[in-house]
Amino acid sequence: MELLRGALGVGGDQAWEVATAHAMLRRISAGESGPVLRVYRPEARVVAFGRRDSLLPGFPEAVAVARDAGFTPVLRAPGGRAVAYTENSLVVDHAGPDPGRLAGLEERFVGYAELWSDVLAAHGVAALVGAVPGEYCPGAHSVNARGRVKLVGTAQRMVRGAWLFSAVAILDDAAVLRPVLTEVYRALELPFDEDSVGSIAEEAPGRSLEGFEEALVAAYDARSGLTPSALPEELLTRAKGLVEDHRVTA
Repeated sequence: MELLRGALGVGGDQAWEVATAHAMLRRISAGESGPVLRVYRPEARVVAFGRRDSLLPGFPEAVAVARDAGFTPVLRAPGGRAVAYTENSLVVDHAGPDPGRLAGLEERFVGYAELWSDVLAAHGVAALVGAVPGEYCPGAHSVNARGRVKLVGTAQRMVRGAWLFSAVAILDDAAVLRPVLTEVYRALELPFDEDSVGSIAEEAPGRSLEGFEEALVAAYDARSGLTPSALPEELLTRAKGLVEDHRVTA
């Protein structure tokens, strides 16, 4: 499996970063690429909204709240509700071919949640798989600590012939994320409890983002085999054409 690491270096344009995951999915669906894993650290603070969020009456207010708090709003490629993250987070986009529509959906959720849980446990976190009451972007396959705070959120998107599995791990800055998520979810009129937001740093102080990233990549390599690669120009070109689909102008 091809491994792509690092931000794009496009001036911190987070819509382009998100569009790259969409481009990975499109390339595989078109038969132009095999499985790809992309791992990067955001270069800005982001609130990534789901498409369903954009249909809610409170979406313009939620966008304004995010911007006022210094976060860049984008529309994410996979499903789910709004998530927020900072430079002290890790974003992982994993795309692969799908032999049949919806094939393997539940297996991926379970299998990769367990992979994340194992990596966290190795870093001294009492990690579990399951929803946390009142969490942002609620899902049965969130990775949490002690059943109390969410650390990693996962989501999927499927198109004909391909799937995208995305995850965001919060290493630090939970104190920054709690108030912005509270106001975003209030504007969207969706349930949320700020006490559900956690970070790896709060659960296992002293752990570095670099060390966590290396451990995660090693876990994926052990499972699937990874071949490091530079970001293909054709992927960047396709992503550029999708940027406006993920940019929020409200």
